[in-house]
Amino acid sequence: MQAVRYHDHGGPDVLDVEETERPEAGADELLVEVRAAAVNPVDTYFREGSYRALGLPMVPGSDLAGVVTETDGESGFEVGDRVFATGLGKAHQGTYAEYAAVPTDRLARLPDGVDFDVGAATALVGVTAWRALVDHARLEPGETCLIHGASGGVGHVAVQLAAATGAEVLATASPDYHDEIRDLGASELFDYEEADLREQVAAHEPTVILDHRLDDYLSFDAEVAGFAARVVGIGENSKEAGFENVSAARANEFSLHLMSMFNTPEMALVLARLATLMEAGSLSANVARRYDLDEAGEAQRAVMGESFLGKLVIEP
Repeated sequence: MQAVRYHDHGGPDVLDVEETERPEAGADELLVEVRAAAVNPVDTYFREGSYRALGLPMVPGSDLAGVVTETDGESGFEVGDRVFATGLGKAHQGTYAEYAAVPTDRLARLPDGVDFDVGAATALVGVTAWRALVDHARLEPGETCLIHGASGGVGHVAVQLAAATGAEVLATASPDYHDEIRDLGASELFDYEEADLREQVAAHEPTVILDHRLDDYLSFDAEVAGFAARVVGIGENSKEAGFENVSAARANEFSLHLMSMFNTPEMALVLARLATLMEAGSLSANVARRYDLDEAGEAQRAVMGESFLGKLVIEP
């Protein structure tokens, strides 16, 4: 089979398409023919070596959608089943390949009406958004939820998930994407460049905030949050982040939750719930661009350096 692999850590140029043996499904695994694999920033962190993965050589890629071609006979899945999965590319070989061996606790059935590229694009960011808003923040109907970076992969899915819970959704994003994000369920859109941004957001007293750049927005979150707000941090550009006004956070009894998608205890269960929302038409990742395997380096450059709404997908 063909697969993208890297034998050394480095930039996108270390990625090569190679002919390699098709993986064998081990115990509690399924062999999946990959129809689409999403491109995520975390894929580049493993490639660079800033995040530790299984070892080298490594196939990158954290999520996929495809068709089961081999089962363990005990999983409840059958050959030909449409599935989507996430949580690979770290302790397991990844998904930029024609086939992948997927642990049964990391995949779920993909509804017939959902395209493979949409399933792959939804998997990692959908589990991240669910873990943040449902598991950590315990978002309730009627609450006000602020989503930072609402045009990003996690952000645009989180807007839909928050709206599906019955929350009022606020979102920050470039004005270029405001109309599309409003269509996803946000009621108020804000531009990062607005001089009175803090005052505008604070007037809504958000009680749940999803923050993808804690080093930039943690202090902002503390100042705009409503009483007993829960902030969930899913990322940062710098290793250092802190409060400029800690008394504001204390006064509002602000709580901060830090998380990683890879720590999700029941990925298969979350994926199944996401599948229900997709089947109902309440959730769908936007696929901004599609790439071939030999364009994986270009896709990883784009995911870190370009502006777009939604996700990038590789189709083997």
